[in-house]
Amino acid sequence: MVASPESFMEEALHEAKQALSMGEVPVGAVVVHQGKIIGRGHNTKEGTKKVTGHAEINAIHMAARHLKTWRLDACAIYVTLEPCAMCAGAIMQSHIKTVYYGAKEPKYGAHISTAHVFDSAPYPVDVFSGILETSAQTLMTSFFKNLR
Repeated sequence: MVASPESFMEEALHEAKQALSMGEVPVGAVVVHQGKIIGRGHNTKEGTKKVTGHAEINAIHMAARHLKTWRLDACAIYVTLEPCAMCAGAIMQSHIKTVYYGAKEPKYGAHISTAHVFDSAPYPVDVFSGILETSAQTLMTSFFKNLR
């Protein structure tokens, strides 16, 4: 049985909930290769004090270690929030050709919200948005509501 985009996004949401439990912005990501998750990540920026501690970067690092290469051209990434410019750049640099995300990110989103970064990729990048968008947006809204 082939897993659906929603089932992989559920795994990314699980990662986002881990970030939330650690006091991080609740964003999660998984990298999928041949129908299997080979990389997982959630935001770790506050805990690690590293600006690059984004879910996508962490998931890409794990996937690259798993495949023993930085070239992830046979992979897809599922992320709960529209990637920022840094993460979109990392996705393109790792040659990931398919991106799925849940909620839009009006401040930093680099797919359609503030920029169209994937349009400048040297190869086609297929982007699918709105996958379990309500669940992803609910996590973000509750996190920021609790901060105030």
